[in-house]
Parts: sequence; C-alpha cells; structure tokens
Amino acid sequence: MADDAGAPDLSEPPVPGPEDELPQEQPEDDAQEDRTDADGASRADCDERQEREEREEDGKGYDDLRQVLGQRVYNNFYGVVDASGAAFGFGAAAAPGLAPGFVEPDEVDRALRFYLPPRPCFDDALGTLRAEHLVVLAGPDSSGRGAGAFALLQRVRGVHTGLRSLSPANALAELAASSALKAGQAYVILDYVGEMNVDAVQAFEIRRLSEELRRKGSYLVITAPEATRRRLALKDHCVPWAAPDPLELFHHCRHLTPQADIPPEVAEELQERVAELRRPADVVAAVTGLADGPDAALKTLRDSEREQVRNWFRTQPSAGDLLPLAALAFLEGIPERNFEKASVLLGMHVRDWEQTGETPAAEPEATGTTALRGVTFEQTRARWKERATGLVRTERRAGPGQDSSRSERRIVFTSPRVRALVIGELHDLYGYELWYPVRQWLSELSRLADLDVRTEVARGVALYARHALAEVDENLLQVWADGFAAQRVTTALTLQFMCDDQHLAPQALNLALSWAERRGPARAVTTAMALTGTLGSLYRLEALNWLWLLTHRGERMAFAARRSLVLLLQTAEQDPERALFTLRYVRTRIADTAQRSQARSLALRTTVQLLDAERLEGSGLLAATLLRDVPGSARQLGLLWVSVLLSVCRRGAVRALCRTLADLRDDPSAADAVRALGEAMRGAMTPRQWQALGNDLPHALKHPEYAIPGTRRLAQVLLGSLRG
Repeated sequence: MADDAGAPDLSEPPVPGPEDELPQEQPEDDAQEDRTDADGASRADCDERQEREEREEDGKGYDDLRQVLGQRVYNNFYGVVDASGAAFGFGAAAAPGLAPGFVEPDEVDRALRFYLPPRPCFDDALGTLRAEHLVVLAGPDSSGRGAGAFALLQRVRGVHTGLRSLSPANALAELAASSALKAGQAYVILDYVGEMNVDAVQAFEIRRLSEELRRKGSYLVITAPEATRRRLALKDHCVPWAAPDPLELFHHCRHLTPQADIPPEVAEELQERVAELRRPADVVAAVTGLADGPDAALKTLRDSEREQVRNWFRTQPSAGDLLPLAALAFLEGIPERNFEKASVLLGMHVRDWEQTGETPAAEPEATGTTALRGVTFEQTRARWKERATGLVRTERRAGPGQDSSRSERRIVFTSPRVRALVIGELHDLYGYELWYPVRQWLSELSRLADLDVRTEVARGVALYARHALAEVDENLLQVWADGFAAQRVTTALTLQFMCDDQHLAPQALNLALSWAERRGPARAVTTAMALTGTLGSLYRLEALNWLWLLTHRGERMAFAARRSLVLLLQTAEQDPERALFTLRYVRTRIADTAQRSQARSLALRTTVQLLDAERLEGSGLLAATLLRDVPGSARQLGLLWVSVLLSVCRRGAVRALCRTLADLRDDPSAADAVRALGEAMRGAMTPRQWQALGNDLPHALKHPEYAIPGTRRLAQVLLGSLRG
C-alpha cells in the first residue's frame, strides 16, 4: 500500500456512527452553488445555462475517456516485479519503487543483482548520506540513479533491507514538519521533479529535513535530473551521478552469470559494441542475452531497427516522403482513408508556413536543418513500400466492436519501437520549420470528434515528450488543457501514455497537479480527467487526495472529480488491492466529516455514485463484481452502504443495493457474499435501523426491474444476516 507524506491512516479507518433510525425520505442533495446577481434573474438563468452546457460537454469528454480506459491494459506497480533483465529495474515501466509504497527486500535484491557502483560518485554520495542522512543523486536519465539509491540505502541500513518509496510530488519543505517520516526507515524519492511553487523549498527547510532524518535515524535518497544541481537549496546535498563504465559492468555481469563459450571474433565485436552503450540496462540486457547464444546477443547489440531508421533519414528524404512518415508517427493504425486526409492536412500546414515565410515570435531563430521546400501532396498507396522499406507495413483489421467484414487497410510501423525511433530522429534532425506546422496540425487534430485519431495523437505526443517535454508542455498541453472537451481528453490521454516511460511518469503527475490550483475550472477538470487510468493507478493516494479536494470546489469541478473517482474504482476491478484501498479511503473521508455538514453531504453524494457505478467493461454493477470476486470487499462496501443509508441519500443507496442484488441473482455462490455484506452492515446499525431497512428493501424490490425471484431470495439472505 502506498505510504505518502501526510496521508491518512487507511489501515482500519473508523466507521461513522449510526443514527438512531433511518431518516424520513428526502430529496437527494442536488443543490448548486448559490448565485446572486444584481442584474436579475435573466443573468442568473444565462449563467446556469452556460454551466449546464459546460457540464454536458465535460460529460461527453468523460464518455470518451471511459471508452479509451476500457480498452487500455494497465500495468499495476504494487506487486513483486522481476527486473532481472532490466538492469537495476531500468528500461521497464514496472521498476521497483516507481509507485509510492513499501519496496520489499526481495525486490531491492533483484534490482541490484548486477549492480556495479560507479566510482567515485558512489563514494561521494555515500559520504554525504552518512553525514547528512539526505543526498540527491543528480544525473542523466537511465544512468542507474534508482539502483544507486537502493544500493546506498542498503549500505547504510544493511543488506536485505526494504525501503519506502515516496511520491515525487511530495513537498520536501513539508516532509520534516509532517508525521510521514518514521524512525529507523530508509526512504527514496525517484525522479523528483521539484515543487510546484518554485520558492517553496529554501535552504533552511532542507536543513530542517536533514536534521529531522538524523534525529530519527532515517535516511532519504532522492534521484533527480542534472538541472537539480543548480537549485541553491539542494546544492549542498547534490552529488553528480554517472553510469558505470560499460565494459567494467559487462565483465562484472559476466562473472555473475553462467559462462558461455564465445568465439574470439564474436567476443571482440561484443566488447566493441558494449563499449558504445550508455545505459546500464542495455549492458545487462547484452549479458543476459548471452543465454540465448552469442549470435542472439550480437543481434540485440547491433540494433537493426535503429540502424534501419537512421539509414532511412540519412538518405535525406524529400518532403513528399518525410511528411507522411511524420504524420504516421502521430496517427499509426487509423484507417488508411482517414490517414491520407490527415497527411494531406499536415502538408497544407507546412505549405502555409512556407508561404508566410515568417518566424513566429515565440519560436527560436532558425538553425541549419534540412529544407522542406517544394511540398507535394502525392498519396499513391502503392508507394508506401518504397517510401519506408522496413519501417512501415499495411495490415487489415476491423475497428473496436466491428466484425471482420468491416476490416480496413491500416498503416502501421513494423514495431512500436520503430515509431519511437522515428519521432526521435524527427526531433534530432529537424527544427521549427517542421515542428511548428506539426504542432499546428496536432492542435487541429486534437479538436476532432474522431476518438481514435485523438488517442493516437496523444500516444505520439507522449513519445515526443521523451525528447522535448518543455515544448510539449508549453505549446500543446498547456493550451489543450484549457481548450475544448476533445482537447482536454487528448491532454489527459497524453499524460496516461507518458506514464509508460518511468522517467516521464513523475513529470506527468506534476503537470496534472499544476492545473488544479488557480488555473481556471477547465484546467481543473483536465486535472480530474488526467488523474484516472494509469496515472491514478500509479500515484493512487495523490489522485484520491486531489480528486477529493476537487469535489469540494465549484459544481463543474466537483462533477468532474466524482466522475474521475468512479473511473478510478472502475479501472481497479482487476486489481483487488487497489479497489479495497479506494473503498477504505472513501470510508475514512466520510468518517472525518461532521454529521449534517456540507462536507459530509458532498462525501455521501460521491459514495452513492461509487455504489451505483457500472462496470467499465461488460454489463452489470461494479459493486456486484467486487462482492463476487474481491475478498474483503463485503466489509468495505457494507460500511459504505450504512453511511449513505443513514443519510438523505437513502433513496439512491437503496436503489444501488437493489441493482446489486439483481446483478447477483444468477450466481449460485452469491449468497455467501451477500451474507457477508449483511454482517458488515449489522455491526454499524441499531436494531431499529435494521427494521427500517427491512421495511424499505422489500418495498423497493416490488419495482418491475427488480421483482425477480432470485433477487428476492438474496434480499432475504441480506435481511436475515442483519437480524443475526
């Protein structure tokens, strides 16, 4: 379970105290924010209409988001991860410690299986850590910073030690003042991105944090980009970090693996290619690849895909060949007929820029790059094989939910890696003469109704962010986050796809949170949309805390936040531990509110939506699925139901309960789950309240939608367990 600074204790949250009896039926609280306007009712009506239209537009955005999230397969980062082939856990999205929480000793040991301390930076960092109990490893991405943090903490805390990973969104200035730091612990913050308020961390705050760690006998290692060394407050705690020598690491790893007979000429080429590597992950991959034979290891090191991409660009392709490939980098896999239209549109943007001949004021001065003059619009399909031999292929497939008779030709790269390599080459070889019209083109695509197009745009922009995060943030995401609903969905999806890169995941979180405070309601809604899916799964406590905060803001933001909380729970259907965490979180929040307060009313409205939520994929209620498939959910759901049954939201709670029983009626094993649900509810209700529910539930089940024998049978099981 995640363990973040300032987080509430969710191990066993208190249960709200029951009322003496179920309250009389009242309308559920659908109150809007009070509005007063000196100009009269017409102005108020206009404002109300505008707000209603905005919420409707946001609702359409959530429908799109739900559709994409229902198709996306999530990596969950809360279990044991085998990173043996990933060199200290790098190169794979599921690196140990990426998700906030406890990292088991076995995970740390696996991540350090091939570890070789780089000298002298490891010794410098160890000295700083022992003296200050705090050190910042500042160096390039994929240089082994995370592994170095694990190794340093093992050295000061002993081998086979576990550690706690804190969120990169943790405020360092607040850590020392909070109760998050415990005695005798090892802490790590991977890929720290800095405070949202640039003035928040001062030197004295960092000294206070160091003193607090020393007083408690705990240690904290932070990994961060090289630019962190320029921050004055952290200067005294930063140690420049670098990867170990690749050949030394290669020989070190070979001593730890079974020796294979390698012909001398192969061994010589292996060492030559290993010497060119810069990522420890690639070196370890080469060694572990020897298990499949020297030829397989050499094939990996030769990297034929990278060579193919580079060779294609070395031919200095014409604009007629380059632009379709650039378009494909952001629109892979859509139907060919749609791709051709979009590719022509990109050509039009490039031609428009050429005709103006002006450099936008916000753009840098021109640099020497390949010219794009003479754009043509030839889109002959037969030329695709000639244009990008070995990089692109065509395939026929149907769209989501369509049968094979609706299959269409689609243009795709030969592998996902080729797409990423193409975007990297485009970034390295071409300047604003390409990227300025490309950004205009992407912005136009981000407004389209076609969700498949916008999804691929988001995927491509996330790949582009690996090379030009500042440009993506300033020229695309910041603008889209305050744009139309379609653009805000595209922004949220971009942040989800950025989480596929472990070094971009903290940046995605930082971007999302930066829009939540004083940046306008549209950007706050974008924050709520972004804190679902992969981003909410990875940084689940931050997502829950911020979404809960947004439920107390204006009605538009609250509407979005409640929808996002429902989506978070829906995407956790296949992750029982995260689903239970979410339910316990909501219980704790309800328990922290005063009876009959506005905060409690808002919390109960959110709870009813969670209990009445449909599954993300398939038919039926999510609560029924959790009851049936997730051990322990009956207790959490039962206590949540008690909270809303003993409130003005009783009618919605009874409706959700009836729907849940109706969904379970055909499951022979459902009786045990329903009985456990009733037992959990009984402990939080008085006999008078049980009797009130016993009167209301059979009455509600008379509705034709629920008046089915199986549903009534389960209702009797529930009421029987309530009576004990």
